[in-house]
Amino acid sequence: MDAASRSKTERINLRVQSSAKELIMLAAVFEGKTVSNFILTSALKCAEKTVQDHQILTLNAKDSKSFFEALSAPVRFNSKLTAAFGEYDKRVIAK
Repeated sequence: MDAASRSKTERINLRVQSSAKELIMLAAVFEGKTVSNFILTSALKCAEKTVQDHQILTLNAKDSKSFFEALSAPVRFNSKLTAAFGEYDKRVIAK
């Protein structure tokens, strides 16, 4: 069961221009949905895409190769990083 058809307990209210309402109503009729269901399914589809776009990293072949080469390269500790670890050990009590 998807999020648009489960039991609903939350409410979202919108104020729109009459032209926007008319367009949404027409689109809902074309889809055979209620206005509420049309708005909800459209918003959920858009929200899922937005979240996915921000959570998934897509690289081309060149960037992917560079990324995995960087991950597989051995870690090199310079003096500043070593000092930062030492400072962390001094300041952090609970580990």
